[in-house]
Amino acid sequence: QVQLVESGGGLVQAGGSLRLSCAASGRTFSRYGMGWFRRAPGKERDVVAAISRGDPSTYYGDTVKGRFTISRDNAKNTVYLQMNSLKPEDTAVYYCAAYGGMGLPTTEHAYHFWGQGTQVTVSS
Repeated sequence: QVQLVESGGGLVQAGGSLRLSCAASGRTFSRYGMGWFRRAPGKERDVVAAISRGDPSTYYGDTVKGRFTISRDNAKNTVYLQMNSLKPEDTAVYYCAAYGGMGLPTTEHAYHFWGQGTQVTVSS
């Protein structure tokens, strides 16, 4: 079992930045790939970014490429999402998730463990 706890959400003006953190329990964090998803009001939950285990590869959704950066610190059992140049359309609940396989899955069903989510609101 892996328990995930997100933090760092909040209210920010358009053009601003936030850094989300996701702290994982357990001693096997390095064995999991990690992803960030988001659900905007009235929309489905979509992948934002993912990072593999081991020598990490990364994936970014088209709408966040060049603005968001995913990273991980295995010593701290934490994955981060640095969000720059935020736009009102980035407003959503952001979720951290973990998967135990290889590659960089971009669909929800591939992820085994989920955090409770953190709200990000970008004002115009």
